[in-house]
Order: sequence, then structure tokens, then C-alpha cells
Amino acid sequence: MKSFQECRLYTFIDTAYLAGRDVRTVTRQLCEGGADVIQLRAKGAHSDQIRELAQLILPITEGAGIGLVINDEPEVARQTGACAVHLGQEDFFDAGFLNRAEVTGDPSQTQLGLSTHAPAQAQRSLAAGPDYIAIGPVYPTATKATALPVTLEYVRWAAKNVSIPWFAIGGITLGNLPDVLAAGATRICVVSAILQAPDIAKACAQFKEQLLSVVPNATHSVPSRMLSNRSVETSPDGSDRQP
Repeated sequence: MKSFQECRLYTFIDTAYLAGRDVRTVTRQLCEGGADVIQLRAKGAHSDQIRELAQLILPITEGAGIGLVINDEPEVARQTGACAVHLGQEDFFDAGFLNRAEVTGDPSQTQLGLSTHAPAQAQRSLAAGPDYIAIGPVYPTATKATALPVTLEYVRWAAKNVSIPWFAIGGITLGNLPDVLAAGATRICVVSAILQAPDIAKACAQFKEQLLSVVPNATHSVPSRMLSNRSVETSPDGSDRQP
């Protein structure tokens, strides 16, 4: 499994976007397309359901050398052997946590990622010792209509001030990705622009190709058969979700 430092393309199995598709099929497509890490996001699902989904996905991700992150459920992440758990600000700080070990265990049984939406939140999160943070939402997202976009200014701030791995997220599409990369991002999270694409593996490969074009000395490979000049279709608003 790659370290988060090595990861560039962070993708999702979001049950809100499965549209009846088998979770194992979508997982294989993400792996085939060049995803570096996959998050299982099942908002509203019971812990037991999330655990069952993780147990279906893990043999596929482990076989591909790709880490699986569990959203919102530290216990499920620890029990299943997932590489990390991802929490929002309210799920970490508002729950009374101050240090990663309170979530990951000591010695650590998993890793921790935290969402951040402003420099002050990033600084507070960094003090807690996460393995990575998410920066966003960069652009407006229809799935979080009340969330104000942090814009590329926050991406530029992160590029100058965050030393651990960080991923830009929120409304990122193939069309606006060049601007996100120009602002200093070298890692991104993508949900709807991949999961709603006609060809998931192809969409992954196209995002990965753009990412690797700006990452110096990158050793990651992109499945060449997945690449073409045909652009990937996205949802009408090009929106994305936060982890």
C-alpha cells in the first residue's frame, strides 16, 4: 500500500452514487483506472452495514495495493484493518478528541485524515497529528449547498503552509483541475466527476494523467489503454463531495 505522501488521486465508493451498481465492480474500476486510495463513504448507514461493505472491498483494494479509508467510523476502520479513518471537524474536535491516538489507538491501529475548511482549522488539525488533511470545498458543491467554497486562495495557503500530505477537494473536474494544480495542489479527491462518468476507470486515468504531469519525479503509472482525447462527462454542475 502506498503512503499518503505517495498518493495523488484519492477516490471514493460513495453509496449515494452507486445507483444500483455492485460495490465490488466499482472498486475494481477505480483500481483499474489508477486510484491511489479509496474512501468508503456511506452516510446514514449503520456501522454493521459499513463493516460488511468494507469486508467486500478490502480484498480488492489490498490485492491492488491500494489503501481503503473508512469515513466517520474509527471502530470499523480498526476492526477491518482499513488503512485509515476520515473524520470531519465536528466528528473529531466536537467529539472531544484532541490527538490522533485517541482515534487510531496507541499503538496505532489505523491512520487518520481530517477535513478542514479554513487555515485556522488546518492549523488546529495539524496540531492533532493526522496523517493527512483535506482542503475544501474548493468550488461550490450541490451536495453541500450551505458550504461556502474555500476558493483557490485556501489551496495556495496550504501549498505554502502545510507540510504533511494534503488533498484538495470539492467540485474538482477535469475542466478546472489545471487551475487547482496551478494553485499548488499535487493531490486531489474526486467523487462525482468520477463516479458519475460513463467510464469510471477511464475518468480515473484522465485525472491521474493530469496530476502526474505536474508532479516532479513521479513514479506512478497510468493505464495507457484508459487514456484518449475523449473528455469525461461529469454531472451538470460538476459538483463533488467532501470526505
